[in-house]
Amino acid sequence: MRIRPIMLIAATATAAALATAGGMATAATGTATPAPAAAAKPSAAPTATPTPQAPNAAEAGPAGTAAVPGKGPSAGPVTVTPSAFKVTSTATSPIDAATTAKILASCLGSEASQYHSVIAVRTPTATADTDGVVVAVNSAKQYVQCESKGAKGTSSSVPATFINDRLWGVGHLVEFFDDSTAPVGGGKFLTLGAGHYTPDVAKVTISYGDDPTQYPAVMADGAFVYTAAISTGKDSVSSTPNPYVHAFNAAGKEIYNQKTQPNIKGAHQ
Repeated sequence: MRIRPIMLIAATATAAALATAGGMATAATGTATPAPAAAAKPSAAPTATPTPQAPNAAEAGPAGTAAVPGKGPSAGPVTVTPSAFKVTSTATSPIDAATTAKILASCLGSEASQYHSVIAVRTPTATADTDGVVVAVNSAKQYVQCESKGAKGTSSSVPATFINDRLWGVGHLVEFFDDSTAPVGGGKFLTLGAGHYTPDVAKVTISYGDDPTQYPAVMADGAFVYTAAISTGKDSVSSTPNPYVHAFNAAGKEIYNQKTQPNIKGAHQ
C-alpha cells in the first residue's frame, strides 16, 4: 500500500557513511542522532467532555482509570497514548553498478542512457516486491526514483517516479517526491522515500511519528533517500507512523521541519 504524505524533504549526511564509487552513493549507517530542541512538536492532549450522570453517581475519571467520586473528566486533560511502534533499522547497503544499470534499464527503458545513478541502496528489510531503490538524474537535473527487488535488475517502478522542479519550505529548499509504506509481515513494515534539495541544505534527517529521534538519510548529488524497518505488532498499515523530513544548513541550524512547514510554498525560481 502506497502512502503519499503532504510533502517531503532532504536527506542527512551526518552519521551516514556514504561510500561513493563511480559517482554513486552506496550506503548509510542509519545511526540515530538526537533531535534539536526545536524539532519535537508535542501534540496537544484533547480535553474530555463531562458526561451527564445520575445524581450521586461517581463521575468517570480519565480514560483508563477507575471512577473516583467528585473527580470528573473536567478535572484535567486526558492523556492520549500514541500508537506504539519501533524503528528497528535504517541501515542500507550498496547495490552494485551492474545491477543498478539493469534496474535503470528496466525502469526507464530507452531513456535509461540519459540518466546516471546517484544513489543505489538496499533497504534494511524487504517486502514482496521491494528491497532496493535507485535514484538517478539527467543533465537537466531531473531526478527519477526506481524501486527494485533482488539481483535480477528488474524494477517495480514502471512507469518510473519522476521528480519535478518545485521545491518546498520557506526558502524553497527541498522536495519530497515519493514515499511508501508496505507490509513485510508479522506487524513489520518497510518505509521508503526520496527527494532532492538545494545547495543550502547540508544535512537531512527523518523523524517518525511523535518520536523526536532523527535518523540520517542517504544524500548525494542533490538527491536523498530514506528507508526504515518499522515494527508495530499490528498488520494494519494505518498503525505505522508518518515520516517527517528535517533539513539543516552547514552551521547545523534547522532550516526546514516538515511538521511546522507542511505546505507547498511555490515553485523555485
